[in-house]
Amino acid sequence: MNGYGSGKTFSGSLKGLLIALKYPKSEGLVGAATYALLSQTTLPKYKEHLDNLGYNYDWNEKKQTLTLANGSTILFKHFEDPEDIKSIDKHWCEIEEMSQISEASFLMLLSRIRKAPRPEWGDKWIWQIFGHTNPQATKGWIYDKFKKNPQPNFRRVIAPTTENIHLPKDFIENLKNNSSKEYFEINVLGKDDESESMLAIKGFNPDVQVDETLKINPQHPIHLTCDFNIDPMCWYICQDYGDQTYILYEFVEQNTDTQSVAHIVCDTLKGYKNHEIIINGDASGKNRTTTGSNYDIMRMVLSQEGFYNHRLEILNKNPSIEWRINQFNAWMQDPQGKHHIKVHPQCKWLIHNFENVEIIEGTSKPKVPSTGALRSDPQKKYLIHPIDAVSYLVCLYHRAKYVSEWQNYKDQDIGTDIFGGKYDKRLI
Repeated sequence: MNGYGSGKTFSGSLKGLLIALKYPKSEGLVGAATYALLSQTTLPKYKEHLDNLGYNYDWNEKKQTLTLANGSTILFKHFEDPEDIKSIDKHWCEIEEMSQISEASFLMLLSRIRKAPRPEWGDKWIWQIFGHTNPQATKGWIYDKFKKNPQPNFRRVIAPTTENIHLPKDFIENLKNNSSKEYFEINVLGKDDESESMLAIKGFNPDVQVDETLKINPQHPIHLTCDFNIDPMCWYICQDYGDQTYILYEFVEQNTDTQSVAHIVCDTLKGYKNHEIIINGDASGKNRTTTGSNYDIMRMVLSQEGFYNHRLEILNKNPSIEWRINQFNAWMQDPQGKHHIKVHPQCKWLIHNFENVEIIEGTSKPKVPSTGALRSDPQKKYLIHPIDAVSYLVCLYHRAKYVSEWQNYKDQDIGTDIFGGKYDKRLI
């Protein structure tokens, strides 16, 4: 993790060259999210080092390869698609702006940096993947793999800008005088960004809100709250009582249907067949199809599996995503600083969303992954839908008083559903 101007490209390229020079006929790989970044930033720095050293090399434009006088080669390649790395077999790898590549690409690299060392190198050879990036607003795969859950052979180095003694005399002072304290600590001192300024979900504190001891309380109803997206479909088993919402089980299933997930949920709840179950979720789930609405299918499966005490409580229509996120944030942490949401660590995709879904700058609307981003990193498809699922429940029961849009959904007439149950017409 590097502050601005800390010399990360200089140091990364120098380290790559030192390996190539120390181990003749070695094969290295240098990559970034795009080839434009490599050609404009990284490759010129490699050439600059070689020129300063007076070391002979050859650049093959067609093969995008540097060949050194000692026979070592360095391939420059973009890492946009993990599939493009599949056939690579190298001794070492440098990653430029590591945060811009996907976890899928990184995992593919872990399997490809494995080329057998040459006998003349001795027995001290170590395969290496090293990268550098600026501090990030999200807590994505780098944070998880290098800080939160580091492997024994994973190492994170913080490189503050202040340690670069070759910067102009007033560079640091100018940054300090013209930046907020928060900006300076993150982008100059290299500290982790805890500001949440670009995150959709505010106030989440895993030390306080993630609790592995959470379990179903038999004294209170069970809630199922759902987002019916097909890939993935996201359902959560929750409870809501007192001034807390407890998110207990997560079901995030790929390329599935409502009936299949309903059976999985029934199996999880098999010890609670006589318990009251309240179904919440996406208002569009009540739209009828040739096989009935999603909620009809859910209730049919529940009844078939022996769950008879179930009812619907859903909004007449879905509020905007911005409104729902604002509601959710108000319940995540209220103005007095109290948290009202507890999550079991089994709900890994929901926690991932809390720490990684970003907003479009200047709005409270979450960024939806583009088609290109989904193609290069399939895991991005798990963003937003988990938040959708749980926000439907929170918005239904815990609206902030200052949000006036709720009036559009507030109709208190009572109706009767097809099972004879009473319901508020604003809900279904």
